[in-house]
Amino acid sequence: MQYDQQGGDGGPATGGGRRPGRRPSKRQILIGGGLALLLAAGAGAAYEFGLFSDMGDPVSFGKIQESAAAEDIRPGVLMPTGPKSDFVRTSRLADGTQIAMTTLTGRKSGFTGDVWVWVPKEYDDPRYAKSGFPVLISLPGGRGYPKNYWGTGPGLGLQQAVIDGVKKGTSLPFILVMPVINADTKHHYDGSDIPGEPKMGTWMADDVPDFARANFRTFTSRDGWAFMGSSSGGFGAFKDVLKFPDRFKAVIASGVDFVPDSPLWKGNRQAMDENNPEKLAEKLIREGGPDVYINFQIGTKESGRDLAEKFMKEYGRGPVHTRLQVIQDGEHNGKSYVRGMREGSLEWISKVMQAPTPDPGVR
Repeated sequence: MQYDQQGGDGGPATGGGRRPGRRPSKRQILIGGGLALLLAAGAGAAYEFGLFSDMGDPVSFGKIQESAAAEDIRPGVLMPTGPKSDFVRTSRLADGTQIAMTTLTGRKSGFTGDVWVWVPKEYDDPRYAKSGFPVLISLPGGRGYPKNYWGTGPGLGLQQAVIDGVKKGTSLPFILVMPVINADTKHHYDGSDIPGEPKMGTWMADDVPDFARANFRTFTSRDGWAFMGSSSGGFGAFKDVLKFPDRFKAVIASGVDFVPDSPLWKGNRQAMDENNPEKLAEKLIREGGPDVYINFQIGTKESGRDLAEKFMKEYGRGPVHTRLQVIQDGEHNGKSYVRGMREGSLEWISKVMQAPTPDPGVR
């Protein structure tokens, strides 16, 4: 199923990879887009859309002191390991938090792609200066390249759902890390290391978490690491939790695929089985753990509920804990899935993940 950049159903993937030659800076891209809007809508509209704002400016996270003495660091907390990435601001939310983007070259995969991040307000609260924060790696569906629609703006409401959930006490203040999931716009890589192709599985399961550890205060335990994803991104998220249960604890998988289906596998059954959630669940059950937590989300206006229920019946036992969030009138798109998160999935995943701990001595 293809997705457009708004998280809805789109047409077939088109185009190729990056064009040869010098790549324009993100600042140039943002300014170019702003000028196009200016010409189309006039100066008044340009100000309304924030074209003369600080979008595209450098931004850093972690305004509070992060150089605490070793004896002050709490057990299980990992301070940013560095080197820190260069971020540019792409969006601001009403509460002052911001979405920013950087380009990451994975040390282990060798793949270069963009990653968006959003950090909750609590991250810069002095009470949490010595605490780690849980990370929710958020994956889009369809092309998933060159953009991740969860990160290109707050329009789908993912960040706001976390903000509102924190206020209500139904969500942890997750750091959202939103990478691209494919290496180009022509092919689907199933979020996997398909032989002979870019190592998108290593990018997702190794390089992106390493990037988060380099830039943010995180937890050393898998209790601080989870995925969410929709459609093909849901498959990658779902698969990685089962494949690497020692690294990731939980996932919200929406409108998800259940078996690897990229034509790039070319019938390589062994490689496909190594990335097949059903085979991975069987293996985890045989080995007796560790426990993983899988929350499926399916809208009543899309297909796939029978597949989710079949998986839950066959593999939802032992260390594989499953749950289904049915979204009434929900469709195969990001807005429906965020609504499902608000209606229960975000609270569910927050209960199984590690929470940041405030310092009682700081006000």
